[in-house]
Amino acid sequence: MKRHGRQPLWGTRWRVGAAALLLVGEFFALPARAGGDEDFMAAREAFRTGNAARLAQLSARLKDHVLYPYVAYYRLRMGLEQASAEQVQAFIETYRDSAVSRRLQADWLRLLGEKGRWEQFRREYARYDGDEIDLRCYAFQAALRAEGLEALREAKPLWFTAREMPDACVPVFEALVASGLLTEEDIWARMRLALAAGKTSLATAIGAYLPAGRGISAKTLRAVAEQPERHVQRLGTRTARRADRELTLFALQRLARIDPAHAAGYWRRLESEFPVEDRQFLWGQLGRAAALAHRAEALAYFQEAGALEGQDDLLAWKARAALRAQVWPAVLEAIEAMSPAGQAQAAWQYWRARALQQLKREAEAAQVLARLAGEHGYYGLLAAEALGRGLSLEAPAYRPTQAEVAAIERLPGIRRALALLSLEQRIDGTREWDHAIRDFDDRQLLAAAELARQRGLWERAIHTAERTRKEHDLSLRYIAPYRDKLEQVAREMGLEEAWVYGLIRQESRFLPNARSSAGASGLMQLMPGTARWVAQQLGIKSYRQALAGEIEINLTLGMYYLKHVSERLDGHPVLASAAYNAGPRRAQGWRSEQPMEGAIYAETIPFNETRGYVQKVMANTQYYAALLGRGGLPLLQRLGTIPPKGTSDPSVSGEEP
Repeated sequence: MKRHGRQPLWGTRWRVGAAALLLVGEFFALPARAGGDEDFMAAREAFRTGNAARLAQLSARLKDHVLYPYVAYYRLRMGLEQASAEQVQAFIETYRDSAVSRRLQADWLRLLGEKGRWEQFRREYARYDGDEIDLRCYAFQAALRAEGLEALREAKPLWFTAREMPDACVPVFEALVASGLLTEEDIWARMRLALAAGKTSLATAIGAYLPAGRGISAKTLRAVAEQPERHVQRLGTRTARRADRELTLFALQRLARIDPAHAAGYWRRLESEFPVEDRQFLWGQLGRAAALAHRAEALAYFQEAGALEGQDDLLAWKARAALRAQVWPAVLEAIEAMSPAGQAQAAWQYWRARALQQLKREAEAAQVLARLAGEHGYYGLLAAEALGRGLSLEAPAYRPTQAEVAAIERLPGIRRALALLSLEQRIDGTREWDHAIRDFDDRQLLAAAELARQRGLWERAIHTAERTRKEHDLSLRYIAPYRDKLEQVAREMGLEEAWVYGLIRQESRFLPNARSSAGASGLMQLMPGTARWVAQQLGIKSYRQALAGEIEINLTLGMYYLKHVSERLDGHPVLASAAYNAGPRRAQGWRSEQPMEGAIYAETIPFNETRGYVQKVMANTQYYAALLGRGGLPLLQRLGTIPPKGTSDPSVSGEEP
């Protein structure tokens, strides 16, 4: 079978052969001068390209550099196959206060697992505190050899996922199937998960575990995925084999993505030929598809699906469909059918309380709201307002002294993090920072956040201040840099300063050189096409993409676009925030034919990313308005009422990209 997962780490690129290169304390002849940041970056490049000789040469003169642990890691990592357990353990202990210690520990465990050195793996894994899935699977492989099949019972939950699992898990799954601990029904259950997620290649790989002749070919799955209605019309009545039934269920799910009602029409004619479990499954999927498309029939489909107890994703969309329909008993029913973990989520605590209020169960609602109101963030603010409390910005109970900030700055891990961040090594820098603060108490966290603020590391300041548990400083969580430029541009564009701050905090955490995987750049994360279009509207004739990274230009382009989409969406900040993230046409399409509470619009946005984005932007706005002295509106009022479709400019976005 084809395996899906990461590629092996141990290619020829890392086999340097010379055992002397592995010794952390051994070096070639020392050059006359000590190395600096330029030499460190050269050492990093030597590691990237596999140039062991060059790395060893640079290592010798970087011995006193603050980032020497990384150089030592590069050298040991390049020759890890020839390293002894003693050398690895010495490195781990020597640099335990650095993120590279844990990184090497994981690398070493992967090598031991790939080489099948199981006794040694078990000893080392007992000292490891990570939870990477591939290492867990190696641990199960080791346990299988030491303890027999009984050790694999705890591995079974790893099977039930629509994720592609690492290669290390394949022998575990094969052993589970061979032993009968994974049944044929379990295999079909995971295939169904993969097909529901549209992952036909993964479904094919899963099907290879079935007995010969009982699976579904990759060719057939591709054909059904491309022409689902054709399959239903020609072969939908074939139900004798499990594979035939699963293909029809898959085809109807694909069809439901386009038109849930059309798929439901086919299903009503076919469902009597299917087992009850299949009927309930597909009605749940049709309900989810209809809820995502904001179709009125969603609740009826969910009703056909039965109780759905513990199926939190489906129940969440049942609750959202009921919210849009204002059927509060159904909202409460869906939430109370969720697992304890699902019900504990802030979203469902809040909406459960709202449903209880609508059903005149005020005392129960107040209890739920009281528990939630102490939390910072979107739902905590809404809960507090529902209890009649405004946003209170009391002075922090604790502010670190400069001496305390300086003490944090002297910590080796913080020094390494600062050095890496100054060299624009953001991934390693943030890992090192997080490793350094992992055991900090609230006061140390606030001192570290203040240090980051003083250094202009806005993202680190926010991230660190957000980790406090009892002592908080909202001025660090909601930091407001670049205010001279931002305030001026916002005023010129006629935008609320607090809203712009709230949006930028969510977009980039104030990193001026932030770049997304999709190519968005700068504080306001502008896509190249959008930036060019705005530049044309503003008459910037000499515009080039590099200009979008300049703070003032990025703010100008971004705020112009935000103003543009806002004007075309009734000037509503919820709609405009959704449009900024997902596009104006989508934001317009998610409206109803009737006026709708802004909080319900936000809760029923079908994209997880955009839903969370809008909620966070609006909560951020509330905090910034208070911190900047521009407060007043409660969050629920700020969310307001979303006007029905048809009240905005029909083109929504004019000529924009």
